Amino acid sequence: MPERVYDFQGQSFHKLRRACLRRGALFKDPLFPATDQSLFYKRQPPPGLTWKRNCGHLKLASSGKKNSLLTGRNLKQNRICKDPRLFVDGISTRDLHQGSLGNCWMVAAISCLASEPSLWKKVIPDHLNQEWNPKRPDLYAGIFHFRFWRLGRWMDVVVDDRLPVSEDGVLLFCRSATPREFWSALLEKAYAKLNGCYEALEGGNTAEALIDFTGGVSEPLSLDREALRLHSDQRRALFQTLTKVHECKSLITCSIRGETVESVLECGLVRGHAYGITAVRKVRLGEKVLKRGGTSRLFMVRMRNPWGTTDWTGAWSQRSEQWQQLSRAERDKMGLVVRDVGEFWMDFEDFCQHFTDVVVCRLVERTLKVTAEKGGGKVNGVWKVELDKRSRCGGCINHRDTFLHNPQFMFEVRAKEEEVLICLQQEDRRMWRKNGKGENLPIGFEVLKVEVNRCSRVQCVVEQAASSIYMDSRSVTLRGTLTLGRYVVLPTTFLPGVTGCFLLRLFAHSRIRLRELREDLPSPSVLHCFLPQPTVVTTVYLHRGSGLNPPKQTAPDVYAVVRCENDNVRTRVFKESRNPEFNLRTIFYRRYPNTDISVEVWHIPVPSHAAHKHTGLVMNLRGRRSRSGLRGCVYLETSSSVCLTDL
Repeated sequence: MPERVYDFQGQSFHKLRRACLRRGALFKDPLFPATDQSLFYKRQPPPGLTWKRNCGHLKLASSGKKNSLLTGRNLKQNRICKDPRLFVDGISTRDLHQGSLGNCWMVAAISCLASEPSLWKKVIPDHLNQEWNPKRPDLYAGIFHFRFWRLGRWMDVVVDDRLPVSEDGVLLFCRSATPREFWSALLEKAYAKLNGCYEALEGGNTAEALIDFTGGVSEPLSLDREALRLHSDQRRALFQTLTKVHECKSLITCSIRGETVESVLECGLVRGHAYGITAVRKVRLGEKVLKRGGTSRLFMVRMRNPWGTTDWTGAWSQRSEQWQQLSRAERDKMGLVVRDVGEFWMDFEDFCQHFTDVVVCRLVERTLKVTAEKGGGKVNGVWKVELDKRSRCGGCINHRDTFLHNPQFMFEVRAKEEEVLICLQQEDRRMWRKNGKGENLPIGFEVLKVEVNRCSRVQCVVEQAASSIYMDSRSVTLRGTLTLGRYVVLPTTFLPGVTGCFLLRLFAHSRIRLRELREDLPSPSVLHCFLPQPTVVTTVYLHRGSGLNPPKQTAPDVYAVVRCENDNVRTRVFKESRNPEFNLRTIFYRRYPNTDISVEVWHIPVPSHAAHKHTGLVMNLRGRRSRSGLRGCVYLETSSSVCLTDL
């Protein structure tokens, strides 16, 4: 089922285009005008800057009005080139040159996007219909649209074809190596409109752009250069990770961390600059090369500089001696080819020596997601959540008095182990930079392991299963392996009382349901309406069993059951185990506090003794009475009972 697309700022591309064609006028975007306010909010525009259209030799069909046609003089004065095209010979990474704006983070992400047709066709919808058509000038209206993913929604952003041009007639910002190709410049303009203005794009995180262009999950990988230098096994593990990621069509970018941004190192690489990784290769060298010296295998990565230059001067750089040892045929056979201007190869050992950060944008097919909005009634995403007074901004877990007031979302792991990827994303605040705001909130989340039968909000932190870092980033991710049981995720700001919209997503290999916990107490069923209200809460933690069968006998298959009033919770079956690790935590809302809670451990007969009945150990907790047909003991603990009126 196709995803729903929302019109950004209420502008419908198709309606606006039809209206322009009816009037015989080129589209002029009133929400992103060709003025200084669309360019900068701090600095002054360069002298001689003008806005020019790309109407070229095209003109609108006459609508009967004298001013409906562009005159030849106006065309010549306002056009950027004679024969404009959205694409020239398709789309590729060579179509990108950064320009005078400090947005290499965005250009690097677009460079990754250009290498995968299924991705850029989402961002540039109906690309064939948007193309200039010299045979049908009557269909051109000077309007284009692009799509970006924001907080769980694809937003359709409309722009006109007016672009800022410098005094010497060159596009001021992102441009293609081919002068008459304009998809990259128009895409950048649409992204600038989404973020408020062009200057708002200066300085950013490649992970943000990758999420906006794909709807995927960006996962940062911090590289320990010293450990990677000393340990070849760690280098191989990282190379294998990047290889798998690249094979899955995920997008990869990297950078060199440092205090001085955009400073050039001796090796030619630029500190603080975002590079794209366009290929990962393990190649075996031929006999001719081996005779000249060197190793039999090469671990290589192909990089791309958004500036469109190849500045790397080390091994396997453009004019290095390593390339001189290989013929063109040998390069092609090994896959060591350079496709575009700005691309270059590096030995992976050199890569690990220089680069400090890698961002992987995973395009996960199986997605389970819920979205909510802190402190408000309107909610974006898969379903709407009306947050009650408890679901406010309680801050991180350091603020014990208010932490559990945060929104709570529960999921259950049904397998013995499950690898999950949790991503918390906040709304983009770049559009507020004009007003002196626009700083991201420090955000993060906690994952609590809770009772296996819990179905209401957590009132007490018992076990922390995982914690994310807290940072002022658009998104925070955490990858981990969780064991069987139920978990609750609490997305939070670092400080209490700070509000903001957020999107919480959880990815797993198996189907996992993620739902919000709204109520402090379980909702009663129809039958429970005729019973007394619960007055006490009791938790039971069944740790393990020990010595459940004599040593010389075959260990039995065992399971345990905890019973309280009409409720019971059963563990999984432990195969041939004398000392099963149950690790079962349960919670009971009790109407009759004086009744016993029983723990039963049952032995399942083996097939050769199928006629035998189950035997078991039963313990009544209140009086610690037990009856047994099974040897051994059980280790457990119960919490202090809590009066519900105190919650």
